[in-house]
Amino acid sequence: MNTNNLKKYAPQARRDFMAAVSQRLNQFGIHADGKGKLTVSTPVFSGSVMQIEGLSFDAGLARARDKLAQRAEQMGFEALVEQMAYTWFNRLSAIRFMELHGYLDHNLRVLSHPEKANSFEILDHAQNVAADLGLDRNHIVELKLAGNKDEELYRTLLLGQCHQLHQAMPFLFEALDDETELLLPDNLTRTDSILRGLVDSIPEEDWQQVEIIGWLYQFYISEKKDQVIGSVVKSEDIPAATQLFTPNWIVKYLVQNSVGRQWLMTYPDSGLKARMEYYIEPAEQEPSVVDALAAITPTSIDPETLKILDPACGSGHILVEAYDILKAIYEERGYRVRDIPKLILEKNLYGLDIDDRAAQLAGFALMMKAREDDRRIFTRDIKLNVLAIQSTQHLDLPDLWRKLALNQDAKRGSMESIFDNEQSNLADTVDDIEFKQLRAILELFEQAKTLGSLIQVPYEQAEYLRNFLGRLQELAEQGDTMQKPAANALLPYVHQSWLLADKYDAVVANPPYMGSKGMNSEVKQFSKSRFSDSKNDLFAIFIERGFDLCKSFGFHAMVTMQSWLFLTSFASMRARILKEHTIELMLHMGNGVMGIAFGTAATVIFNKKIHDFSSKFTYCENKDVGTNNIPTEFPVINDRLRSFKVDRLDKIPGKPIAYWISDTLISKFENNLCIGDIATPRKGMVTADNDRFVRLWSEVSINKTSFYSHSRDEALQSKAKWFPYHKGGPYRLWYGNHDWLVNWENDGAELLNMQSEGYKVGSTNHNLDFIFKPLILFSKITSSFPHFRFSPHGCLFDDTSGLCYLKDSKHIYELLGFLCSNTCYEINQIINPTMAIQPGNIASLPYISVNGAVNDIVNEGVRLSKEDWDSFETSWEFKCLPLVEISKQHRSIEECWNRLFNISKNRFESLKNLQEKNNRIFIDAYGLENELSPDVPSDQVSVQYADRENDSKNLISYAIGCIMARYSLDEPGLIYAHAGNVDFDPSRYSTFLADEDGILPLTDQEWFKDDATNRFREFLVAVWGENTLQQNLEFVAESLTLSSFKPKKGETSLDTVRRYLSNQFYKDHLQTYKKRPIYWLFSSGKQKAFECLVYLHRYNESTLARMRTEYVTPLLGKYSAYADQLNQQLQDASSSEATRIKKDIQALEKKQTELRQFDDKLKHHADMRIKIDLDDGVKVNYGKFGDLLAEVKAVTGGAGD
Repeated sequence: MNTNNLKKYAPQARRDFMAAVSQRLNQFGIHADGKGKLTVSTPVFSGSVMQIEGLSFDAGLARARDKLAQRAEQMGFEALVEQMAYTWFNRLSAIRFMELHGYLDHNLRVLSHPEKANSFEILDHAQNVAADLGLDRNHIVELKLAGNKDEELYRTLLLGQCHQLHQAMPFLFEALDDETELLLPDNLTRTDSILRGLVDSIPEEDWQQVEIIGWLYQFYISEKKDQVIGSVVKSEDIPAATQLFTPNWIVKYLVQNSVGRQWLMTYPDSGLKARMEYYIEPAEQEPSVVDALAAITPTSIDPETLKILDPACGSGHILVEAYDILKAIYEERGYRVRDIPKLILEKNLYGLDIDDRAAQLAGFALMMKAREDDRRIFTRDIKLNVLAIQSTQHLDLPDLWRKLALNQDAKRGSMESIFDNEQSNLADTVDDIEFKQLRAILELFEQAKTLGSLIQVPYEQAEYLRNFLGRLQELAEQGDTMQKPAANALLPYVHQSWLLADKYDAVVANPPYMGSKGMNSEVKQFSKSRFSDSKNDLFAIFIERGFDLCKSFGFHAMVTMQSWLFLTSFASMRARILKEHTIELMLHMGNGVMGIAFGTAATVIFNKKIHDFSSKFTYCENKDVGTNNIPTEFPVINDRLRSFKVDRLDKIPGKPIAYWISDTLISKFENNLCIGDIATPRKGMVTADNDRFVRLWSEVSINKTSFYSHSRDEALQSKAKWFPYHKGGPYRLWYGNHDWLVNWENDGAELLNMQSEGYKVGSTNHNLDFIFKPLILFSKITSSFPHFRFSPHGCLFDDTSGLCYLKDSKHIYELLGFLCSNTCYEINQIINPTMAIQPGNIASLPYISVNGAVNDIVNEGVRLSKEDWDSFETSWEFKCLPLVEISKQHRSIEECWNRLFNISKNRFESLKNLQEKNNRIFIDAYGLENELSPDVPSDQVSVQYADRENDSKNLISYAIGCIMARYSLDEPGLIYAHAGNVDFDPSRYSTFLADEDGILPLTDQEWFKDDATNRFREFLVAVWGENTLQQNLEFVAESLTLSSFKPKKGETSLDTVRRYLSNQFYKDHLQTYKKRPIYWLFSSGKQKAFECLVYLHRYNESTLARMRTEYVTPLLGKYSAYADQLNQQLQDASSSEATRIKKDIQALEKKQTELRQFDDKLKHHADMRIKIDLDDGVKVNYGKFGDLLAEVKAVTGGAGD
């Protein structure tokens, strides 16, 4: 099956079906405005005709139309459209599947034709199928002969087909004259019909397996899922937010190793084993375990007593696979083939879901499996045990109870409706023991559409509910006129109650995934009170609930996110599972194996604890999965398939399911210190408003920043507002990622008192005892090797960058060495093999001191890493660009760059060697010589080799910094980064003069002598001299065009630099400064009639007026003169030259128009004398200039950090 076809079709189908249903509702006078306000037109009747808004309908449709209006009022217009759209999509998809498999009684195609495109086979045989479909044959013949009524004829036949299928599948196809018929879309026989996509977009070969129904459903709701995911999920959106179709091979693994395993435990020589391709043989066990298993394994099993439940069945994928296993079991026991399907559907398989449409599809999928084996299955009155759990919130139980008349002697009392439902106005209500018993049970289901299978019905009620269900079924068939409808109304509620009260031999599921952040208040409150160990995610709650639904010696098999195996938030849950249950086997899957971007685990658990049991574990990575989305080998052998006694995990803090851990490593958790004994790993601060309190260090005035405060007192005395703030960042070992500042003015007065300003939640995790002190940092989220770094004094710490403060600072380098070693990585992978580093996990790592043996190594590692970090202008300790710094020893940029490359190479190799020495020391200390190698992959060395292209871009950026007065060739470091051009001192720039006003034109041709290109040329002369200027320009130009910025034929090197400055520099600048530029690009627009950079720190109220006076107004004059010159040339030009000149004139005219418009806007803003406050940050200040600036949306409109 090619799921790409389905992925492309289904989301569009949802939109199309919703539009068609909405249109039908409008035709019946049911409308909603853009805000969802409902209006319903009043019909006018004339004899047998009902008129609505000018359209005529049969008056017999009035009742169904009124029901639609009522439903729209009750559930809302959009919800009704959504429901009816998927109802018809499900029905038509089902018919399509059945017609292609020959499962329709008449064996004709209803939605297509086997020989004719855009046609319907059933139309060719309309008169022959009329009787089978319960239609008036004479009326059908009359429509057929009319010749112009194919649309009406086809609609009649299609509805007749749905009515016939109601007998076999009432859960999917409603009864005759149901109001849903009115919403069957129009124009079904047209070539652009809504049916054409279903037929034409999905090749017939994709319909071979019934699992297509599940895939279609997942893709159908994918857009709805995207809309609701990432926020608190409403009850009605939980299905869309949590549905995930499970790959078939994983479903087989779960079912074969639970249902199949249970059978093989009793019948080890069964031929079933050979038919289960994903079955894994149990591990070899010690004699005591063998004896324990023998004592609880039944000597025989009656297939009819096996009960399998999927409590979150979705579209039924797991149940379908369980059908195949059960069928094989029945065949092995000698049952007749035609008897097997009914037995499986009614006695063995049970499914529950909160989603009505999913349960419909699950029931359909099972009926299709049964139809493969029994062609008469539709006539056998199958009573499926697959249900969508329904809420009892509006159920009038007292009224139904009276109509059932189960106890004619029941006493009457004055008890209110159990759900305080006002629809029952009866003065008397039933008050007997059985009524009270049923009422107590059904009260549990008031929030059924939110809680679903998590609702806990006491097992003690199971027998009563089973018997009561039988009584209701009898009354539904044989009761009187009041009993029948009452019994039918109550049946689904009693049925679902029984299923949730009973126990099962196997509970198999892919439960919904939803973290606590996405849970609505009802789910949160319920999970906290009932499932405290697993409350952090819905999948974990289902794991816990699954044990309750499982028989004492049953199997619990679920595929879930892997987080419960390792995270500290699930430690209590793990401990309980390991104490009370037995992990039989686990398939651990890396990111992407299930088609989702996180790791998962398919775990089979025996619902009883067996001590010293050896479990089987296998690991599958994305690379193990072939192009057909199934493993190329299963299980993956060698070290990927192993036996492990999980009881050994008791020695590890938090009991992570680290099945790969060696005896040597387990021993390190005994009788050794933990990091928590010598240090204090902590989460960093959450400001609750980063846009207000956090800035990139280059955004604000250097005069209001303190980088080196040693304490809170010193910070307070500095009178500074901004202080270094670590926020995680990309992979960087030993030192670096010093990018951000936080407002800690007046000892954090604003941050510490946010709630007094009206914030619902203020900042947290201030770590007041640790801020401004030297310590170790880590980035909380990492997709690779964890990166720990040294932080000198002066810093505060964000939640994305945790901190580790040492109780004795003399151990700081040794601990940093351990944390940066592959020994630490290996141990941390045991405790927490996820992308999120948790302080609790770090604290529990076993620590063996090496008595300072790595101190010199770590000190040098920090020095080299800092040297690399400070070589870039984004470091606040940047002194000078390395290329310029070594220019005195070399005559050209090329020579300087070659020298720089060797320096960077030596630094890289030195750091790599240091990391390997560090690794070796800790490998030896922990006795892991046979498990780990000290070798360090190149991608784990975070300093950089010199890169010719990037270094040339950095040279241009540095030159602009010198032009703008940020840097000087006469002094190292930052020279001017104050505010408003105040205290600007031109005397500090003698070797290379800084620009007078911090305004630098960027032009695609030379209009000003002091434009960026000319000033860069002057900069090269100032650094390397006039003699090598051309050579240096050529080196820079060639370097700029090494990758995405391509060379242009016939272009000089200076022209290349000019083109880079005009077209590419600002994009690179935005990337370098994380979309918080320090040089702002003022631009006239698309034609680039005028562009210039303004240095943020030198901007003041007169900058725009000066820009206009010095550049824009003169440029208008230059454009005018140039236009005259071109017109003069045109008069004397040849025809070919004239064509070129005309193009130049047209281009110039566009620029003139754009520049005049820009000049008008510039004058308006200049007159406003706009002030900026650097403390507000670039995002706020950049937005004050309207569209005078380029990339406004990129700078001001992005998500916060």
